Amino acid sequence: MMKKNLYWLKEISNNVRSGRRLSLGEYKRAVSWSKYLVSSGAAIKGNEEEDWNADLSQLFIGSKFASGRHSRIYRGIYKNMDVAIKLVSQPEEDEELAVLLEKQFTSEVALLFRLRHPNIIAFVGACKKPPVFCIIVEYLSGGSLRKYLQQQGPHSVPLTLVLELALDIARGMQYLHSKGILHRDLKSENLLLDEDMCVKVADFGISCLESQCGSAKGFTGTYRWMAPEMIKEKRHTKKVDVYSFAIVLWELITGLIPFENMTPEQAAYAVTHKNARPPLPSDCPLAFSHLIKRCWSSNPNKRPHFDEIVSILERYTESLEQDPEFFSTYKPSPSNVLVKCLPKCNAGNKSTSFKS
Repeated sequence: MMKKNLYWLKEISNNVRSGRRLSLGEYKRAVSWSKYLVSSGAAIKGNEEEDWNADLSQLFIGSKFASGRHSRIYRGIYKNMDVAIKLVSQPEEDEELAVLLEKQFTSEVALLFRLRHPNIIAFVGACKKPPVFCIIVEYLSGGSLRKYLQQQGPHSVPLTLVLELALDIARGMQYLHSKGILHRDLKSENLLLDEDMCVKVADFGISCLESQCGSAKGFTGTYRWMAPEMIKEKRHTKKVDVYSFAIVLWELITGLIPFENMTPEQAAYAVTHKNARPPLPSDCPLAFSHLIKRCWSSNPNKRPHFDEIVSILERYTESLEQDPEFFSTYKPSPSNVLVKCLPKCNAGNKSTSFKS
């Protein structure tokens, strides 16, 4: 049976019994989160009125399994279905931040509500009745892609599985971009696995419509996965997600964390000032290294769209089915090289080598 007691409620009672006083920080956090809940059954406070399709009387919260800067994520049950519940805090001491969080919450719910795709986390419901701000989505038992890679260890995911997972991610992002939506925080932590190892894109807290994104000023993404134009707080397009996809594909191949030997700030500086990228393994198949290099180009216009990425990965899949040695025999299409060299060829009327 699912645990019904919330972490901070248990923490308070444990400390009362032991005689240890809570620190001021612990107390504030406990009050901040416990006010969303009632101790009996851990049901969210509220009435039976539906709001964003969520009937609060049918929602029960279990144990916490993840947390963000301004949110906590719990496992729960909604109408006899396993769900994940994201509770967004409402900082009473910072009105400006509270307004920003409410705006992000409203945007995230509005985006999730319109999305339906096998590779996108399924929206179940939401509630926006101060002080309750929660988003309910399907619960995926496989956890995050980052957790899976850590469990497998470096350089241990079979290339066939790398291809399958990459194609799931690319299809989810292709769908998202077809709706004019930028994710803006694509990384292994925000990619979840179901029991069949199908990847679903999740966490749309800082996503936006491309027509409304503007510049990245004041943006709070994740430096290790962030495109250089976003780090520089410039205007950005869907191509920022393509850059992040390249980093994720690098993660799938290596099993490592990008720029692991650097702080996030050092990684951001290296990317923007030294054009640094995570090192590709010497044995990385050319099929993947060629695609990765295109996707993380410093010039957004040179990065492919997800329509093309999906098409490429589907061709890889078909080729692998026909030839099990595909990854060791693959060579980039000469036509790609020809297109790139034509201007130079015409200008200088010189012979061109098509070696890749």
